[in-house]
Amino acid sequence: MEPKKPFKKEQRLIKMIQRMLNLIIVLIISIVLLPLVIYYADTIAGWLKSSNKIALTPASPETQLENNQQSKVARAYWQPKALDLITDPEKKEQVYYGRELIAHTAKYLGPNGSVLQISNGQNCQNCHLQAGTLVYGNNYGAVAASYPKFRTRSGSSENIYKRINDCFERSLNGTALDTTSKEMQAIVAYINYIGSNVPKGENANGSGLKALAFLDRAADPIKGQLVYETKCQSCHQANGEGVLNPDKVEYSYPPLWGKNSFNDGAGLFRISNFAKYIKYNMPLGVTHENPQLSDEDAWDVSAYVLSKPRKHLSVPKDWPDISKKPIDHPFGPYADKFSPAQHKYGPFKPMQSY
Repeated sequence: MEPKKPFKKEQRLIKMIQRMLNLIIVLIISIVLLPLVIYYADTIAGWLKSSNKIALTPASPETQLENNQQSKVARAYWQPKALDLITDPEKKEQVYYGRELIAHTAKYLGPNGSVLQISNGQNCQNCHLQAGTLVYGNNYGAVAASYPKFRTRSGSSENIYKRINDCFERSLNGTALDTTSKEMQAIVAYINYIGSNVPKGENANGSGLKALAFLDRAADPIKGQLVYETKCQSCHQANGEGVLNPDKVEYSYPPLWGKNSFNDGAGLFRISNFAKYIKYNMPLGVTHENPQLSDEDAWDVSAYVLSKPRKHLSVPKDWPDISKKPIDHPFGPYADKFSPAQHKYGPFKPMQSY
Protein backbone atom coordinates (compact mmCIF):
# COMPACT_ATOMS: atom_id res chain seq x y z
CA MET A 1 0.00 0.00 0.00
CA GLU A 2 1.42 3.43 -0.99
CA PRO A 3 2.57 5.60 1.99
CA LYS A 4 0.70 8.75 2.74
CA LYS A 5 2.06 11.97 1.27
CA PRO A 6 2.55 13.69 4.70
CA PHE A 7 4.90 10.87 5.67
CA LYS A 8 6.95 11.43 2.50
CA LYS A 9 7.19 15.11 3.36
CA GLU A 10 8.55 14.23 6.80
CA GLN A 11 11.21 12.01 5.25
CA ARG A 12 12.31 14.74 2.87
CA LEU A 13 12.47 17.21 5.77
CA ILE A 14 14.62 14.84 7.84
CA LYS A 15 17.00 14.31 4.92
CA MET A 16 17.25 18.05 4.37
CA ILE A 17 18.05 18.61 8.05
CA GLN A 18 20.71 15.87 7.92
CA ARG A 19 22.32 17.47 4.86
CA MET A 20 22.34 20.86 6.58
CA LEU A 21 23.90 19.36 9.70
CA ASN A 22 26.56 17.65 7.61
CA LEU A 23 27.27 20.93 5.83
CA ILE A 24 27.56 22.76 9.16
CA ILE A 25 29.96 20.10 10.49
CA VAL A 26 32.10 20.38 7.35
CA LEU A 27 32.19 24.17 7.68
CA ILE A 28 33.18 23.97 11.37
CA ILE A 29 35.95 21.46 10.62
CA SER A 30 37.18 23.62 7.73
CA ILE A 31 37.27 26.72 9.91
CA VAL A 32 39.25 24.86 12.58
CA LEU A 33 41.64 23.04 10.25
CA LEU A 34 42.25 25.71 7.61
CA PRO A 35 44.77 27.70 9.67
CA LEU A 36 46.65 24.49 10.49
CA VAL A 37 46.70 23.45 6.83
CA ILE A 38 48.02 26.86 5.82
CA TYR A 39 50.64 26.80 8.59
CA TYR A 40 51.88 23.32 7.66
CA ALA A 41 51.39 23.65 3.91
CA ASP A 42 55.05 23.05 3.06
CA THR A 43 55.26 19.97 5.27
CA ILE A 44 52.06 18.49 3.84
CA ALA A 45 53.26 19.19 0.31
CA GLY A 46 56.49 17.36 1.10
CA TRP A 47 54.55 14.38 2.42
CA LEU A 48 52.39 14.25 -0.69
CA LYS A 49 55.39 14.65 -2.94
CA SER A 50 57.31 11.85 -1.25
CA SER A 51 54.21 9.61 -1.19
CA ASN A 52 53.72 10.03 -4.93
CA LYS A 53 57.37 9.23 -5.61
CA ILE A 54 57.25 6.11 -3.46
CA ALA A 55 54.04 4.97 -5.16
CA LEU A 56 55.43 5.44 -8.68
CA THR A 57 59.03 4.27 -8.33
CA PRO A 58 61.36 2.76 -5.75
CA ALA A 59 62.73 5.51 -3.53
CA SER A 60 66.01 6.88 -4.83
CA PRO A 61 68.81 7.77 -2.43
CA GLU A 62 68.07 11.43 -3.11
CA THR A 63 64.41 11.01 -2.13
CA GLN A 64 65.33 9.14 1.04
CA LEU A 65 67.80 11.84 1.99
CA GLU A 66 65.16 14.52 1.41
CA ASN A 67 62.43 12.80 3.41
CA ASN A 68 64.49 11.53 6.32
CA GLN A 69 66.87 13.96 7.95
CA GLN A 70 68.45 11.29 10.10
CA SER A 71 69.15 9.19 7.04
CA LYS A 72 70.55 12.27 5.36
CA VAL A 73 73.12 12.69 8.10
CA ALA A 74 73.93 8.99 8.40
CA ARG A 75 74.51 8.54 4.65
CA ALA A 76 76.91 11.48 4.64
CA TYR A 77 79.29 9.85 7.11
CA TRP A 78 82.64 8.78 5.78
CA GLN A 79 83.16 5.10 5.18
CA PRO A 80 86.62 3.64 4.44
CA LYS A 81 87.40 2.57 0.92
CA ALA A 82 86.95 -1.19 0.79
CA LEU A 83 90.18 -3.15 0.98
CA ASP A 84 88.85 -5.93 -1.25
CA LEU A 85 88.84 -3.49 -4.18
CA ILE A 86 92.64 -3.59 -4.34
CA THR A 87 93.73 -5.60 -7.38
CA ASP A 88 97.51 -5.23 -7.16
CA PRO A 89 98.75 -8.19 -5.04
CA GLU A 90 101.75 -6.34 -3.55
CA LYS A 91 99.73 -3.28 -2.64
CA LYS A 92 96.99 -5.46 -1.19
CA GLU A 93 99.49 -7.32 1.00
CA GLN A 94 101.00 -4.02 2.19
CA VAL A 95 97.65 -2.40 3.00
CA TYR A 96 96.40 -5.48 4.86
CA TYR A 97 99.64 -5.58 6.83
CA GLY A 98 99.13 -1.93 7.70
CA ARG A 99 95.67 -2.70 9.00
CA GLU A 100 97.08 -5.58 11.06
CA LEU A 101 99.66 -3.23 12.60
CA ILE A 102 96.95 -0.73 13.55
CA ALA A 103 94.70 -3.41 15.04
CA HIS A 104 97.46 -5.39 16.81
CA THR A 105 100.33 -2.96 17.26
CA ALA A 106 101.58 -4.62 20.43
CA LYS A 107 101.88 -8.00 18.72
CA TYR A 108 104.53 -6.57 16.37
CA LEU A 109 105.88 -3.45 18.09
CA GLY A 110 104.98 -3.76 21.78
CA PRO A 111 107.13 -4.80 24.75
CA ASN A 112 106.98 -8.38 23.50
CA GLY A 113 106.67 -7.49 19.82
CA SER A 114 107.81 -9.89 17.15
CA VAL A 115 109.37 -7.14 14.99
CA LEU A 116 110.49 -4.40 17.40
CA GLN A 117 109.93 -3.50 21.03
CA ILE A 118 109.24 0.23 20.85
CA SER A 119 105.83 0.86 22.47
CA ASN A 120 103.87 0.41 25.69
CA GLY A 121 101.73 -2.60 24.75
CA GLN A 122 98.63 -0.76 23.59
CA ASN A 123 97.28 -1.01 20.05
CA CYS A 124 96.64 1.95 17.77
CA GLN A 125 92.99 0.92 17.61
CA ASN A 126 92.62 1.36 21.35
CA CYS A 127 92.34 5.06 20.46
CA HIS A 128 91.41 4.77 16.77
CA LEU A 129 88.52 2.34 17.01
CA GLN A 130 87.92 -0.46 14.51
CA ALA A 131 91.36 0.09 13.00
CA GLY A 132 90.59 3.75 12.48
CA THR A 133 87.34 3.31 10.57
CA LEU A 134 84.56 3.92 13.12
CA VAL A 135 82.45 7.06 12.67
CA TYR A 136 83.47 9.54 15.38
CA GLY A 137 85.71 6.84 16.81
CA ASN A 138 88.82 8.98 16.24
CA ASN A 139 89.03 7.52 12.75
CA TYR A 140 91.48 8.23 9.91
CA GLY A 141 88.91 9.57 7.46
CA ALA A 142 90.49 13.02 7.13
CA VAL A 143 94.17 12.06 7.33
CA ALA A 144 95.02 11.33 3.70
CA ALA A 145 93.10 14.40 2.53
CA SER A 146 94.67 16.81 5.02
CA TYR A 147 98.35 15.82 5.27
CA PRO A 148 100.83 17.35 4.95
CA LYS A 149 99.45 20.26 6.96
CA PHE A 150 100.49 23.01 9.34
CA ARG A 151 99.99 22.11 13.00
CA THR A 152 100.05 24.72 15.70
CA ARG A 153 101.38 22.20 18.23
CA SER A 154 104.72 22.00 16.46
CA GLY A 155 104.41 25.34 14.70
CA SER A 156 105.40 23.70 11.42
CA SER A 157 104.12 21.77 8.44
CA GLU A 158 103.95 18.06 9.21
CA ASN A 159 103.71 15.03 6.96
CA ILE A 160 101.90 11.82 7.76
CA TYR A 161 105.08 10.14 9.01
CA LYS A 162 105.50 12.81 11.68
CA ARG A 163 101.86 12.43 12.69
CA ILE A 164 102.17 8.66 13.08
CA ASN A 165 105.39 8.95 15.08
CA ASP A 166 103.70 11.47 17.36
CA CYS A 167 101.34 8.65 18.28
CA PHE A 168 104.20 6.24 18.89
CA GLU A 169 105.98 8.71 21.15
CA ARG A 170 102.91 10.03 22.98
CA SER A 171 99.88 7.74 22.88
CA LEU A 172 102.01 4.58 22.80
CA ASN A 173 104.63 6.15 25.10
CA GLY A 174 107.37 4.68 22.94
CA THR A 175 109.94 5.67 20.36
CA ALA A 176 109.60 6.78 16.76
CA LEU A 177 109.35 4.20 14.01
CA ASP A 178 111.88 4.37 11.15
CA THR A 179 110.02 6.10 8.31
CA THR A 180 111.65 3.83 5.71
CA SER A 181 110.74 0.62 7.55
CA LYS A 182 108.33 -1.95 6.16
CA GLU A 183 106.00 -1.32 9.10
CA MET A 184 105.82 2.46 8.68
CA GLN A 185 105.28 2.12 4.94
CA ALA A 186 102.47 -0.38 5.55
CA ILE A 187 100.74 1.86 8.12
CA VAL A 188 100.94 4.84 5.77
CA ALA A 189 99.67 2.76 2.84
CA TYR A 190 96.67 1.60 4.88
CA ILE A 191 95.75 5.07 6.18
CA ASN A 192 96.17 6.64 2.74
CA TYR A 193 94.16 3.92 1.03
CA ILE A 194 91.11 3.91 3.29
CA GLY A 195 90.95 7.71 3.08
CA SER A 196 91.58 7.93 -0.65
CA ASN A 197 87.85 8.44 -1.27
CA VAL A 198 88.04 11.91 0.34
CA PRO A 199 89.13 14.71 -2.04
CA LYS A 200 92.36 16.46 -1.10
CA GLY A 201 91.76 19.39 1.19
CA GLU A 202 88.24 18.33 2.14
CA ASN A 203 87.04 17.03 5.48
CA ALA A 204 85.35 13.69 5.98
CA ASN A 205 82.06 13.94 7.83
CA GLY A 206 82.21 11.83 10.97
CA SER A 207 85.99 11.80 11.12
CA GLY A 208 87.92 12.43 14.30
CA LEU A 209 85.81 13.07 17.39
CA LYS A 210 82.27 14.41 17.73
CA ALA A 211 81.89 17.85 19.32
CA LEU A 212 80.86 18.07 22.95
CA ALA A 213 79.70 21.26 24.67
CA PHE A 214 81.64 22.69 27.59
CA LEU A 215 80.08 22.47 31.04
CA ASP A 216 79.13 25.58 33.01
CA ARG A 217 81.37 24.28 35.80
CA ALA A 218 84.69 22.56 36.19
CA ALA A 219 84.83 18.83 35.53
CA ASP A 220 84.86 17.02 38.86
CA PRO A 221 87.22 14.04 39.45
CA ILE A 222 85.35 13.08 42.64
CA LYS A 223 82.05 12.75 40.78
CA GLY A 224 83.95 11.06 37.99
CA GLN A 225 85.20 8.34 40.30
CA LEU A 226 81.64 7.15 40.87
CA VAL A 227 81.02 7.09 37.11
CA TYR A 228 84.24 5.14 36.63
CA GLU A 229 83.36 2.58 39.27
CA THR A 230 79.89 2.14 37.80
CA LYS A 231 80.61 2.20 34.07
CA CYS A 232 84.33 1.62 33.43
CA GLN A 233 85.93 -0.39 36.20
CA SER A 234 84.61 -3.78 35.11
CA CYS A 235 86.77 -3.56 31.96
CA HIS A 236 89.64 -1.22 32.87
CA GLN A 237 89.96 -2.47 36.47
CA ALA A 238 90.04 -0.65 39.79
CA ASN A 239 93.51 0.79 39.34
CA GLY A 240 93.09 1.57 35.66
CA GLU A 241 95.58 -1.16 34.75
CA GLY A 242 93.41 -2.77 32.08
CA VAL A 243 93.32 -6.49 31.29
CA LEU A 244 96.33 -8.13 29.67
CA ASN A 245 95.70 -11.19 27.53
CA PRO A 246 97.02 -14.55 28.80
CA ASP A 247 99.76 -14.42 26.14
CA LYS A 248 101.07 -11.20 27.81
CA VAL A 249 101.31 -9.56 24.39
CA GLU A 250 98.13 -7.50 23.96
CA TYR A 251 95.47 -5.97 26.17
CA SER A 252 91.84 -7.02 25.99
CA TYR A 253 91.06 -3.71 27.70
CA PRO A 254 93.80 -1.07 27.71
CA PRO A 255 95.17 0.63 30.82
CA LEU A 256 93.86 4.17 31.34
CA TRP A 257 96.68 5.41 33.55
CA GLY A 258 100.04 4.24 34.79
CA LYS A 259 103.22 3.33 32.91
CA ASN A 260 101.45 1.35 30.18
CA SER A 261 98.93 4.04 29.28
CA PHE A 262 99.31 7.12 27.08
CA ASN A 263 101.63 9.78 28.47
CA ASP A 264 100.79 13.40 29.27
CA GLY A 265 101.96 14.60 25.87
CA ALA A 266 99.19 12.68 24.06
CA GLY A 267 96.18 14.36 22.53
CA LEU A 268 93.86 12.40 24.81
CA PHE A 269 95.48 14.02 27.83
CA ARG A 270 93.51 17.11 26.89
CA ILE A 271 90.21 16.68 28.71
CA SER A 272 88.08 17.96 25.83
CA ASN A 273 89.43 15.24 23.55
CA PHE A 274 89.09 12.53 26.18
CA ALA A 275 85.54 13.60 27.09
CA LYS A 276 84.47 13.53 23.43
CA TYR A 277 85.99 10.12 22.98
CA ILE A 278 84.34 8.75 26.13
CA LYS A 279 80.93 10.33 25.53
CA TYR A 280 80.37 8.83 22.09
CA ASN A 281 82.33 5.56 22.28
CA MET A 282 82.18 4.25 25.84
CA PRO A 283 81.24 1.98 27.48
CA LEU A 284 82.40 -0.23 24.65
CA GLY A 285 79.61 -0.91 22.17
CA VAL A 286 77.73 2.39 22.32
CA THR A 287 77.54 4.61 19.25
CA HIS A 288 77.62 8.36 18.76
CA GLU A 289 73.92 8.17 17.91
CA ASN A 290 73.03 6.34 21.12
CA PRO A 291 75.47 7.40 23.85
CA GLN A 292 75.03 6.05 27.34
CA LEU A 293 76.81 8.68 29.42
CA SER A 294 75.42 12.15 30.04
CA ASP A 295 77.61 15.13 29.12
CA GLU A 296 78.38 15.71 32.80
CA ASP A 297 79.31 12.07 33.35
CA ALA A 298 81.65 12.15 30.33
CA TRP A 299 83.44 15.28 31.56
CA ASP A 300 83.64 14.08 35.16
CA VAL A 301 84.93 10.60 34.43
CA SER A 302 87.49 12.13 32.09
CA ALA A 303 88.63 14.40 34.92
CA TYR A 304 88.97 11.37 37.18
CA VAL A 305 91.03 9.35 34.68
CA LEU A 306 93.26 12.31 33.79
CA SER A 307 93.86 13.09 37.47
CA LYS A 308 95.68 9.77 37.82
CA PRO A 309 99.47 9.35 37.45
CA ARG A 310 101.01 8.56 34.09
CA LYS A 311 104.33 8.94 32.29
CA HIS A 312 105.51 12.50 31.68
CA LEU A 313 106.83 13.54 28.28
CA SER A 314 108.89 16.69 28.16
CA VAL A 315 107.85 18.64 25.08
CA PRO A 316 109.02 22.24 25.63
CA LYS A 317 108.74 23.04 21.92
CA ASP A 318 104.99 22.32 21.76
CA TRP A 319 102.96 25.38 20.74
CA PRO A 320 105.79 27.82 20.05
CA ASP A 321 103.04 30.42 19.59
CA ILE A 322 101.37 30.16 22.99
CA SER A 323 98.40 32.20 21.80
CA LYS A 324 97.46 29.14 19.70
CA LYS A 325 97.61 26.73 22.64
CA PRO A 326 94.26 24.96 23.27
CA ILE A 327 92.46 26.27 26.33
CA ASP A 328 92.39 22.80 27.92
CA HIS A 329 96.12 22.16 27.59
CA PRO A 330 97.16 21.68 31.23
CA PHE A 331 100.77 22.93 30.98
CA GLY A 332 101.88 26.56 30.79
CA PRO A 333 102.97 29.07 29.83
CA TYR A 334 99.68 30.62 28.76
CA ALA A 335 98.68 33.74 26.92
CA ASP A 336 95.89 34.36 29.43
CA LYS A 337 95.40 34.86 33.16
CA PHE A 338 93.82 31.50 34.02
CA SER A 339 95.40 28.90 36.29
CA PRO A 340 96.82 25.51 35.22
CA ALA A 341 94.04 23.81 37.23
CA GLN A 342 91.37 25.68 35.28
CA HIS A 343 93.14 24.90 32.03
CA LYS A 344 93.00 21.22 32.96
CA TYR A 345 89.47 20.87 34.35
CA GLY A 346 87.62 24.08 33.47
CA PRO A 347 85.27 25.82 33.59
CA PHE A 348 86.24 26.59 30.01
CA LYS A 349 83.53 29.02 28.97
CA PRO A 350 85.24 32.03 30.65
CA MET A 351 88.45 31.13 28.81
CA GLN A 352 86.56 30.72 25.57
CA SER A 353 85.10 34.22 25.99
CA TYR A 354 88.51 35.63 26.94
